Order: sequence, then structure tokens, then C-alpha cells
Amino acid sequence: MAIASLEILLPETLKEYVERRVELGAFGTPSEYVRQLIRRDRELGQMRLEETLVEALDSGESEIHDDDLVPGRLVNSLRAELTRS
Repeated sequence: MAIASLEILLPETLKEYVERRVELGAFGTPSEYVRQLIRRDRELGQMRLEETLVEALDSGESEIHDDDLVPGRLVNSLRAELTRS
């Protein structure tokens, strides 16, 4: 995996908060803290998507066809169903 750099500007209060989290041993470095926040955000987004898809399926108004079961197409089909309802 390639490592890339990203500069993030924070207000002093947030910078101090991150530094305290590192000092308390919660994270080894500020970068580890930010990476963990990004991972959590990504997981939360995935959970929201799954909840939305289950809601669409549970509504009884969604139809899934065999050609929807192609990778990537099912999500788009269910999102379109939700938009129509």
C-alpha cells in the first residue's frame, strides 16, 4: 500500500485535543488518530448504506431482478427504488 501525505489545518483547540489523546496513550501519533477517525467514518457510511438497503427491501415495494445481482448494480437499483418512493 502506498503512503500519501495530507496536510490538515486545525484550530489550536482541536490540535491540543488530538495531542492530549496521543499523550494519554489512546493513539501512538496524531496520524493514527486521524486514520482511525476516517476508518470509523467509512464504517458508519457503510452501516447507513446497509440500513437504507434493508429499509428498501423491507418496504415490499422494491423489485430485484436477476440482472440486478451484478456487482455494483444492486445498490444502484435499490437507491433508484428509494428515490421513486
